Amino acid sequence: MDQWAILSVSDKTGLTELAQGFLSQGIKLIASGGTYRFLRNEGIDVAPLEDLTGFSEILGGRVKTLHPRIYAGILSRETPEDERDRESIGAPMIVAVVVNLYAFETRLQEGASQEQLVEEIDIGGVALIRAAAKNYARTLVLVDPRQYHEALQTPLAEMSPSERLKRAQEAFLHIAHYDAVIADALSQWTDPAVRPVTQDVFVVSGRRWGELRYGENPHQQAAFYASPGQRGFQSATLHQGKALSYNNLADADTAWRLSASLPAPNAVAIKHQTPCGVGLGRTLEEAYQKAYEADPVSIFGGIVAVKGTVGEALARQLTSIFLEVVIAEEYTDQALGILAKKKNLRVLAMPFQLPLYAEEIRTITGGFLVQQRDNVTLSWDSLTHVGGPKADLAMWKTDLTLAWTTVGFVKSNAIVVVKDGMTVGIGGGQTNRIDAAHQALEQAKDRAVGAVLASDAFFPFGDVMKEAAQYGVGVVIQPGGSVRDNESIEQANLHGIPLYFTGERHFRH
Repeated sequence: MDQWAILSVSDKTGLTELAQGFLSQGIKLIASGGTYRFLRNEGIDVAPLEDLTGFSEILGGRVKTLHPRIYAGILSRETPEDERDRESIGAPMIVAVVVNLYAFETRLQEGASQEQLVEEIDIGGVALIRAAAKNYARTLVLVDPRQYHEALQTPLAEMSPSERLKRAQEAFLHIAHYDAVIADALSQWTDPAVRPVTQDVFVVSGRRWGELRYGENPHQQAAFYASPGQRGFQSATLHQGKALSYNNLADADTAWRLSASLPAPNAVAIKHQTPCGVGLGRTLEEAYQKAYEADPVSIFGGIVAVKGTVGEALARQLTSIFLEVVIAEEYTDQALGILAKKKNLRVLAMPFQLPLYAEEIRTITGGFLVQQRDNVTLSWDSLTHVGGPKADLAMWKTDLTLAWTTVGFVKSNAIVVVKDGMTVGIGGGQTNRIDAAHQALEQAKDRAVGAVLASDAFFPFGDVMKEAAQYGVGVVIQPGGSVRDNESIEQANLHGIPLYFTGERHFRH
């Protein structure tokens, strides 16, 4: 009995060799429109799909492979009943299905319109893949040209069940990712946009991008999966340096997001996903110098993000110490020449524009948690003066903005002390707030005099205000909301420290 392979691909890479490989095994070929014409031009003996279905494609190509003879040929099992049913409608025995889906993901990344993208939603291709993958015990399914060479190493008649199962699993992953991309795109078209955390089903899908040497530690495997249709590190330009590691990307993301959240020019130094120095200045060079002076010890081996264009002077500053990664919006040619002297320094360029909406995902035993990303901003209208003398907020605007934005990126419990446009003390990751305050203030020492102190959550007692007074802090900003807020307010009044509540907490665990 004749055996057939059905071919319907948009990517013709390796198709000629695959077709010849099938023919050499005595497998005949059926192909849809464009694939048929390509193979005929290559001199390959192939039959058009119409010879099997009895009709040409209709609706501008929307319907061409949806026919009982095709699916009976793919799905029939080696049983007398299935053989009889298949033969009764004149369906061939199809032993291989080779399909590439319409390029929805590529067109999405290219910025195609909704109308154009709708036409890139594949119907017949997904159905063919799904049918072949279901009947993997008898039907080989291939969805990617990278699979062709390995598939031809063993004749189909001798292919092991495990190999067939592997191809079926890859096929289901392929269509699952394809459908996830479409579902996500459709959610962005709704008005207002569908928020994934409100849906009963949340699907995560990404395409593996780049090479990661290992995870947080050498014994852990790791990979970066890029989300389709979104711009981020997968679209950044790596001007030089080794491939980015798991830790590099995690730290770089924190640096980039904090820098993007602050007014330009600014510079952010990150170590272990926590800010160690942040500076605002009239120039990028001044901002970086402040970030460096904030903690010249911790910045060593860290990640630096600068919001602006790196020029020659800043490049010399950046190469004066060991850094893992530098991220900026742009670099001058002279700056790139200077940075190139540090061959292992990874130099990234990407836009500093935060997405309007993004979610964070964290795995736990048995599943994963999803939340909307916390975009940290200081709303001046929400500031409430609750204790101590009133401050001239216009005079304190720069330091209040820097302190409040930065504290939202420090691991809780978090305290940040800022003076003259730079962080002078950062306390984070503590199990109680007074220890976080002591850590930040002790780091600041004399620089705490007249500084702004920000807290990511309320003070449960009056002890933080008392500690702030001992170091001479000028203004304190915190969310408020504790049942003991009165203790902090009393300390503010006692020591004459302006105390403001924001009404918004920024835990980061």
